[in-house]
Amino acid sequence: MANAFRFTHAIVCRLPDSFEKNAGATSNFNLGVAKEQHAAYVSTLRRLGLDVIELPPDEALPDCVFVEDTAVVVNGTALITRPGQPSRQKEAIIMKAIIQKELGLPTVEISDQKATVDGGDVLFTGKEFFVGISDRTNLSGARAVAAAFPEFPCTPVKVSGALHLKNLVTMAGPDIICASKTKDSEEVLKRMEREATFQYQILRVPDRDAANCLFINGTLIHRTSDEFQESVKVFNELACDTLELDISEVAKITKLQAALTCCSILIRKPKHIKNL
Repeated sequence: MANAFRFTHAIVCRLPDSFEKNAGATSNFNLGVAKEQHAAYVSTLRRLGLDVIELPPDEALPDCVFVEDTAVVVNGTALITRPGQPSRQKEAIIMKAIIQKELGLPTVEISDQKATVDGGDVLFTGKEFFVGISDRTNLSGARAVAAAFPEFPCTPVKVSGALHLKNLVTMAGPDIICASKTKDSEEVLKRMEREATFQYQILRVPDRDAANCLFINGTLIHRTSDEFQESVKVFNELACDTLELDISEVAKITKLQAALTCCSILIRKPKHIKNL
């Protein structure tokens, strides 16, 4: 299902000044540099042909830049999540309004009050879902994903040693799962392979954080050679176009394990849904 990686729109949110106060920021964190890197991230999405909806920063929500956690959008339907960190649940409420108003997409809400799910734990391969069971996402949350997208198999996968599933594995292209050679990544990959409905090619990189990449409209976006030189050599062997993107400053918020996928919701808007 190559169309699963063809996107028309992206939703992003600029960094608030309050992001700097985020618990877990390293002492040498530079907010100005982080904002510049995020601007380059948004510019890259536009270069790849996406219509980018860029939300203003919300100083009351220091994590608002990490929009991925607030919604899962597949086949023109948006599941509005219930983030596992209660302070972030307002972000999902705001995202619902944005998706409805700006894109006119149908939304699905989670009825089970005990369910929690972060978008960073939801990996869509184009053929099925894997949902990480983590500190932020529970089994009820995985069931909510399955209920929202009944046309696809949905498998819960226990995550350890990382905040989210996509800190350990992502899609590097149609039917290509990118993982690192680290213990945590290999363990979650084994669980996925054991339960998978389909067979995938596995791309292994030596650095854990390099395994989080974005495949958009035929181009693979990955971290830079200055950060992960050996991993970039692996990416450069792929047949597709590749782009390096520096988010090293944003990634200094260590408790959040910030990554490339975190900062956008990627959407393929069906042609029959007109702009509102």
